[in-house]
Amino acid sequence: MFVIDDRQDPAQAAVIAPAPGPRRFTRRKTARLIAPYLYLAPALILLVVWTYQPLVQAVQLSTYSWNLLPTAPMTPVGTANYSRLLDLPAFWGSLGRTATLILGLLPFTVLLPVLIALASRRVHGRARTFYQALVFAPFLVAPVAAAAVWRWLLHPGSGFVDQLVGTGHNWVYDSSTAQAVIIVITGWQLLGFAVLVVWAGLAGISGDYSEAAQVDGATPGQIRRWITLPLLSPTLLFLVLTTVLLSPTLSFPLIDSMTQGGPSQATTNIYYLLWDYAFHSFDAGLSAAAGVLLFVGFGALAAVLVWISEKVAVHDD
Repeated sequence: MFVIDDRQDPAQAAVIAPAPGPRRFTRRKTARLIAPYLYLAPALILLVVWTYQPLVQAVQLSTYSWNLLPTAPMTPVGTANYSRLLDLPAFWGSLGRTATLILGLLPFTVLLPVLIALASRRVHGRARTFYQALVFAPFLVAPVAAAAVWRWLLHPGSGFVDQLVGTGHNWVYDSSTAQAVIIVITGWQLLGFAVLVVWAGLAGISGDYSEAAQVDGATPGQIRRWITLPLLSPTLLFLVLTTVLLSPTLSFPLIDSMTQGGPSQATTNIYYLLWDYAFHSFDAGLSAAAGVLLFVGFGALAAVLVWISEKVAVHDD
């Protein structure tokens, strides 16, 4: 009995089967190329709408003279706003106060977080969770609420601080201490966030290094000095960068709620100054010029800090 096998040889079928058309191949290739950008599209659209478009509008507005009234004409003035801004003593004074603010906040965002994070490694169990929550709690307080509470605490005569110290000093409305008050309150709020970042950095350091160092006879102090801190350097440089870039912004609610830039502009930094020009003096062109210079200056400073970070930071490779 003969059986007819009509199954096709795989090799012959591969030869006979028609090759996919170029149009189908092109569509698949195009879909693979477009897919990543489709995932990125929502974020890119929001970035363009809320960041780059306002930046372009600010650059355009800085070349006009306008008082923010819809019925008032916008007069082109070219670079006159920039020249006028650079001639104002208040602008240079605000830059100096901004630098003082940044330098004053660095101990609260770099030094103290490292000390607190290293000390918390000795706390274990539920006590450690409570300790971490207690440190992070001030960061959750709204700046306006914090400003109201601190004004009550620092009130001359009836405030808790004055009753404790007994000086009768007006800490908030004295030009010699107002800037220090803003620095301390802002640092108190940012301390919890900075400690959280340092905790994350310490968690990313492998314990093999310290164990190997202990085998070689290294003391705990030597391990912290020569192993932990160098490997923590990327985290610390990140905190320095965020302090430099965000300090004027994060201190704005406290300044606006407590001192309004005073007394005698003692707490007016560059960020509050451009807001003051726009919404107190109604000089939109001058405010936009200050904003553009602020963006360029802090952008250049951020680039330098990133370059230093790449050169100095020790990475666990």
